[in-house]
Amino acid sequence: MKSISLFTAASFIFLVCSAAKADDQAVSEVLFDQVRVFDGQSERLSAPTQVLVRGNLIVVIGDDLEVSDGAQVIDGQGHTLMPGLIDAHVHLTFGALSMADLLGPDLTPEAAEQAAAREAEAMLMRGFTAVRDVGGPIWGVKAGIDAGRYIGPRVWPSGATISQTSGHGDFRLPHERSRRFFGEPSRAELLGATFIADGRADVLTAVRENLRFGASQIKLMAGGGTSSAYDPVDVTQYTFDEMLAAVEAAEDWGTYVTVHAYTPRAIRRAIEAGVRVVDHGQLLDEETLQLMVDNDVWLSLQVLRASSPDMEPLRKAKRAPIIDNQPRVWTMARDLGVKLAWGTDFLFEPALNHEQNGYILELQEWFTPAEILKLVTHDNAQLLALSGLRSPYQGTLGVVAEDAYADLLLVRGDPIEDIELLGDPENNFLIIMKDGKIYKNTTAP
Repeated sequence: MKSISLFTAASFIFLVCSAAKADDQAVSEVLFDQVRVFDGQSERLSAPTQVLVRGNLIVVIGDDLEVSDGAQVIDGQGHTLMPGLIDAHVHLTFGALSMADLLGPDLTPEAAEQAAAREAEAMLMRGFTAVRDVGGPIWGVKAGIDAGRYIGPRVWPSGATISQTSGHGDFRLPHERSRRFFGEPSRAELLGATFIADGRADVLTAVRENLRFGASQIKLMAGGGTSSAYDPVDVTQYTFDEMLAAVEAAEDWGTYVTVHAYTPRAIRRAIEAGVRVVDHGQLLDEETLQLMVDNDVWLSLQVLRASSPDMEPLRKAKRAPIIDNQPRVWTMARDLGVKLAWGTDFLFEPALNHEQNGYILELQEWFTPAEILKLVTHDNAQLLALSGLRSPYQGTLGVVAEDAYADLLLVRGDPIEDIELLGDPENNFLIIMKDGKIYKNTTAP
C-alpha cells in the first residue's frame, strides 16, 4: 500500500510541474525545404514547398522563406511532410504487459510505469505523435512524458476504467470479494486500472476522481467484452441513470464520456444518456448506426485480426463473432457517414505493439490511401478535440497548417501513391518531430 501511495503522489506532482518544465525549452527554427505536403485532408500532395517550424508551431508554409541565423535546414528532396500519426484507442500500460505480468505477485506500480514508458517511446518512434489512452494506470507515464523524463507521444488520458460489478472492468481475481461488502479494494483498483462503481453516487465519485487527476475524457464500460472473465459480450452494463450520472459529471467539466460497447442495445442506451463516443461497436446494426449519425456520436473503431496462438480459449471464442462482423460495420459506417476514428486497442500481448503501423494498412479494404491518411491524422485529431478545455494540449493537431502544432513526419516517397510506406516506419520515416523537437533524423547531412 505504501508504494502505491507514493506512486500516486509523485504522479500528481509531475502533473503540476510538467507545464513549467516545457516552458524552459529554448525557441528554435527548423526549415523543411523542398517537401511535398500532405496537409491532413487533401487527396493529393502539394508541389514542392517549404515549411518553417518555430518553437513547437508551424509558422509559415510557402516559398523562399527567410530563416534566422542558426536555423536547421532539412533538405526534403521531394519527400512527403505529413502530420504525425494518431492512435485513438491505446492502453499504454495494458499493452505493455502480458496477463501473466499483470497477475504476477511481484508487479509494482513503478514496474508497470517503466514498462509503459518503454512502449511509449517505441510508439513515438513508429511515428505516433499523439494517442488517446482509454483506460488503465497512466498518470505517471503521461506526466513523465510531458516533463521530459520519458520519451513518448502526447497522451489524452482516461485514467482508470469505470465498471459495474461483473462488468468489463471488473478485473478481480476469484478470491477477491466485493469492496462494497467486505471493505477491501481489489488489486486492480489499487494499481489504478479500474474503478468498480455501482449506483449513481459511486459512478459520480469515480468520474470525479479521474477528472481530479487530469482525465481528458471518461471511459465507461457499457457492455461485455472479450478480454474479461465475467461478462459475456452480449450483456448490457450500467443502468440509464448510472450512465447519465457519468455524462453529467463529465459535461460539468467540459468533456465527454466514451463507452466500451459492441451491441445495439448497449449503444442505444448510451446514446440516450448523452454519450459522445462509442469505442468498438463491431456488432452494430444499420438502425443504430443511423441513430449515431442523427445524434452526432463518434464511432472509434478498430480492425481486429484473427486471434493469436497464445490467446486463451475463452477470449478467442468471445472475439469470433466480433471479428466476423467487423467488415460489415466498417462498410455501413462509411456509407452512412458516421463520424469515424481509428485505433488499435492492443491488450496483454506486448509482441503485437510492433505491428501498430501494419494495422493501418488493414483499412485498405474500405478506404483509399488519401482517406486512410486523413483518418489517422486529421479525423482522429478531431476526436481528441472533443475534450475541449480538458485537453492537455490546447493547440491544433492532425494537419500541416500555419499555427498548428509541429507534430510532423517526413516520409520517404508518396504515401498517397503507396500507402504501404506507413507499414515500415523504421526505413520510411526519415524524420519524426513532436512539439517541434526532432526525435529521429535519418536524412542526409
